[in-house]
Amino acid sequence: MANPMDRQAVYEDYERARRTFHELLGAASEADLARPTHGTKWNNGQLLWHMLFGYMVVRALLVLVRTLGRLPRAAGKAFARLLDAGTVPFDRVNYAGPRGAVKVFGPRRMDAAFDRVLDSLLRRLASESEADLARGMHFPVRWDPFFEDFMTLADIYRYPTRHFDFHHRQLTLSGGDGHQGEG
Repeated sequence: MANPMDRQAVYEDYERARRTFHELLGAASEADLARPTHGTKWNNGQLLWHMLFGYMVVRALLVLVRTLGRLPRAAGKAFARLLDAGTVPFDRVNYAGPRGAVKVFGPRRMDAAFDRVLDSLLRRLASESEADLARGMHFPVRWDPFFEDFMTLADIYRYPTRHFDFHHRQLTLSGGDGHQGEG
């Protein structure tokens, strides 16, 4: 079995992301949220929702890994190839989702949702056995730059903060991220 997961490091990363997310939303004006980001086709509000969604999707990925991680690796690899073949429709949905979601989820709802999702993930992580954390499956590597060919549950718990930190650097908010309104 691989080395045990450093749960404390994951807890600390989640709490850092929580503080950062709340600070970013709390300091952002409507104009800030509407401003284009660096390197994406989204505005800041849409990218913030996408950053939240990175944590939301982990709940589904945990179920997927628990289920497919019990299958022979060849079956999991075939499933990952099938998903990779659907990258174009996935990319379209991934792009359109935040554009629509911010119309439903304003900053207040995003703030509250972030807390609910993180609290849920932290509770789940606390209850995971080391054997469960070592279970894994093959992933569609074309779907996300942070997906690896084979990922364990431990990797999945670490994924959303890597995703969050990457996109945080693309924000152009006037407070809290160092970009000072660049656009």
